[in-house]
Amino acid sequence: MFGEPHLLRNRSWDWHSKKARRMAESDSMATTGGHGETGEGESRRDFIQIVTGVFGAVGVGAVAWPFIDQMNPAADTLALASIEVDLSAVEEGQAIKVKWRGKPVFIRHRTKAEIEAAEAAPADELIDPEKDSDRVQKPQWLILVGVCTHLGCIPLGTGASETRGDFNGWFCPCHGSHYDTSGRIRKGPAPENLEVPQYTFLDDNVVRIG
Repeated sequence: MFGEPHLLRNRSWDWHSKKARRMAESDSMATTGGHGETGEGESRRDFIQIVTGVFGAVGVGAVAWPFIDQMNPAADTLALASIEVDLSAVEEGQAIKVKWRGKPVFIRHRTKAEIEAAEAAPADELIDPEKDSDRVQKPQWLILVGVCTHLGCIPLGTGASETRGDFNGWFCPCHGSHYDTSGRIRKGPAPENLEVPQYTFLDDNVVRIG
């Protein structure tokens, strides 16, 4: 009356199988759609983070630049890094004092006698042995940083009326250091000769110091 039992079972199984397939397909579509939205959301967030990072880096650079720029030497400092001095008015036997990098620089136009005395100084009598020829580019011009190597005082000897010490060069009255006509320490507590700065003769009468 109701059909064969095995036919009823087969039809019931087919119906459940079709329902299971429809549910699986529905879940698959829902899952795929979910992943699509998630991927799009993640991409949007990544873009926002990248843009934020770029603007953040630019902002930090804009803030840091004024401080970095302040570390660069000022224009007036760069200008003082070297100076040019006209020596045409400095007569033989005279000396002048100029300022370079906040320090005095002595420039002496040496006489023949002063050059000979500097060249003849015995090496064994020098506290800081150094040949006169190693301290000058032109024998008649002696250029020195005018700071005593003992405690940083400014020695006398550049002005016409100033004492030149026992060796006719420069004398530091603070503690009694005597320098010769090559600026070498000959007597007193100073441990080293007066420094010779870097300089270049641009022509016969103009020297650039620094």
